[in-house]
Amino acid sequence: MIEFELPERYVAIRDEARALAGRIAHVAVEADAMSDAVHPEVLAALRDSGLADLVVPGAHGGRFDDVDPLAVCVAREGMMGTSAHLDSLFALQGIGSYAITRGGTPDQQAHWLPRVGRAEVLAALALTEPVAGSDLKSLTTTIERTADGLVVRGEKAFISNAGHAAFYTVLGREGDGWSVVLVPADAAGLSTEPSPEIIAPHVLGSVVLDDVVVDESHRLGEPGRGFDLVLSTLAVFRVSVAGAAIGLAEAALAEATRHATEREQFGRPLARLGAVAALLADSWTDLEQARLLTYRSAARARTDPLAALPHSSMAKLAASEAAGRIVDRCVQVMGRWGLIRDSTIERLYRAARPMRVYEGASEVLRLGIAKALTDEHAAGVR
Repeated sequence: MIEFELPERYVAIRDEARALAGRIAHVAVEADAMSDAVHPEVLAALRDSGLADLVVPGAHGGRFDDVDPLAVCVAREGMMGTSAHLDSLFALQGIGSYAITRGGTPDQQAHWLPRVGRAEVLAALALTEPVAGSDLKSLTTTIERTADGLVVRGEKAFISNAGHAAFYTVLGREGDGWSVVLVPADAAGLSTEPSPEIIAPHVLGSVVLDDVVVDESHRLGEPGRGFDLVLSTLAVFRVSVAGAAIGLAEAALAEATRHATEREQFGRPLARLGAVAALLADSWTDLEQARLLTYRSAARARTDPLAALPHSSMAKLAASEAAGRIVDRCVQVMGRWGLIRDSTIERLYRAARPMRVYEGASEVLRLGIAKALTDEHAAGVR
């Protein structure tokens, strides 16, 4: 018999994450409204939970020998429905540090990864620039090797954890290629400022690198091979966005179902009215379809993340798009009660929209998925 349920180990991780989310639920509205500061109670709860150990390898205090995409995915599922702030803090620990896991020296790994896994320091990945988003090859940040070390010049924009991270893994152009360097937050010439506030507040900022000099030992991976590390990071963590989307959609559907069950109109509960019942039924169906694809894609990524990247992209695309449809229907089910500022459903509605943009906009993902399909066809795989 083919098993379609999560193994117990992953169910336990999801339950851990839900329990953590429950402990900070009383400050979720406050935390999710913060765009220029980290909520101290949420960060303290993440530290105490020990769940950040999921984003570093076992050799440096992690729970698994290698970072397990399915474990990260179900953890985000358990957090996102309660607090986007909590979900972001957890996810960025892995997204910001994975280049160290894959390309760091033993000294770099020993210095940073255990502290990341205990959430003692916050991590950040600096890719996006004012004029370079999906088209990363158009970025203008430069890395130059000099007698004094590596000189980094440029500006990064919309960087999660900017101003609060202990280090930034920075992608920049070096000669004819692109390289990644680890820049400590206290490096001379590095400064940060808040980014414009987005519809779902998030700790974001710009990072200015004004002739920042770091030692050659701060290089991550090989010179000119920076995109290898970026792809490795996406291969492990992109599918976790799908997990977060599932958690968000599930929370929205639970809230709408509660409302439709308790509220009566025309002499019966809303859930017994045909139009409302259709909205709920379509939403549940969307949710379970996305959940199955996400779990399967994350399980594939455990063994070969890069080979599974097209499936991770499919999961991110499907789940984030489904979350948008589901939460929109749920607002409709709740009518005026779904429009109240900082209500559960309103916060979820705002949080759902950016998920179709970050870590691969839906349109860009479709291009990559289609290319993988046609490449497989040309190779005779299908």
